[in-house]
Amino acid sequence: MPGSRVVLRAGAALDAVPGEVERLGLERVLVVSGERGAPVAGEVARALGAVCVGVHAGARMHVPAEVAGRAVEVAESLRADGCVAVGGGSAIGLGKALALRTGLPLVAVPTTYSGSEMTPVWGLTEGGVKRTGRDLVVLPRAVVYDPSLTVGMPVGLSVVSGVNALAHAAEGLYAPGVSPLVALMAEEGVRAMVGALPDVAADPGDLAARGRALYGAWLCGAVLGATVMGLHHKLAHVLGGSFGLPHAETHTVLLPYVLAFNSPAAPGALERLGRALGDSRDPVGALWGWCGRLGAPRSLGELGLVEGDLGRAAELAVGTAYPNPREVTVDGVLGVLRGAFEGREPGVP
Repeated sequence: MPGSRVVLRAGAALDAVPGEVERLGLERVLVVSGERGAPVAGEVARALGAVCVGVHAGARMHVPAEVAGRAVEVAESLRADGCVAVGGGSAIGLGKALALRTGLPLVAVPTTYSGSEMTPVWGLTEGGVKRTGRDLVVLPRAVVYDPSLTVGMPVGLSVVSGVNALAHAAEGLYAPGVSPLVALMAEEGVRAMVGALPDVAADPGDLAARGRALYGAWLCGAVLGATVMGLHHKLAHVLGGSFGLPHAETHTVLLPYVLAFNSPAAPGALERLGRALGDSRDPVGALWGWCGRLGAPRSLGELGLVEGDLGRAAELAVGTAYPNPREVTVDGVLGVLRGAFEGREPGVP
């Protein structure tokens, strides 16, 4: 798989993005973002100068199909020949949807730690169902990481965004056919994120810690791009696309419970995860405790899921086949969801 060109340094958003756009030969670029990221997107647009033909701040969580359609209309009306996506997973996701539907080359400027920018994975939500797929046309041609853009990210969002990235690496460790190199990247990505986020929480303005978190996000995202995901990501997409739960927070709550469920069938992966977490004896407990110390959300209930939705969510999660180290059944998934809904300490079902 061809890789993206990656730049990581403070200040890169304003001095490197124009250079990357020029390197790609683009002359009419549309900048996309969400409402929250609009001010930063405006700064990037100003740095691009006359090459930027507009800013579209219409990104929304889980990329509703109608939102993607509107972005395509804007890009076509402006005769854009490329796209720069500035923001978190929603903005990067909208940029990917635009690339998927138009073939426009994409440059990503992430402001969170989701890691989506390193993958050819796209997602669209239509009729209450989130679909995902893989297509190299959505893989950003360049990714510009600028730690200074993440300084304003609240600690709570920084934590769940980082755990979202960590989930890519955790599932990559037990993906079918995972290579030794990708396993090393996953382990290092987890180690980097686990080391960086407590420093970010202690001092949100620490650029070095923010940079280490972006380094971790890059590695974890690259693992997602190189492997296929299992039950954890399927559940996150179901709960987000069909029940409207926030993406990163849902990843954060679910991950320890899915790992506990899969651990009997993936002992080697859990051993590597434990090594990265600094606790090979009980990696699931170590992760759960670490998240709690950082103030992460504990239950799906506090994210807005109601108990009556658990059964339907379990059925949706087993409705399509996907690789997972342990057999996925409605009863098994329901047990995972019930534990995550109640927020009790995870254990092996």
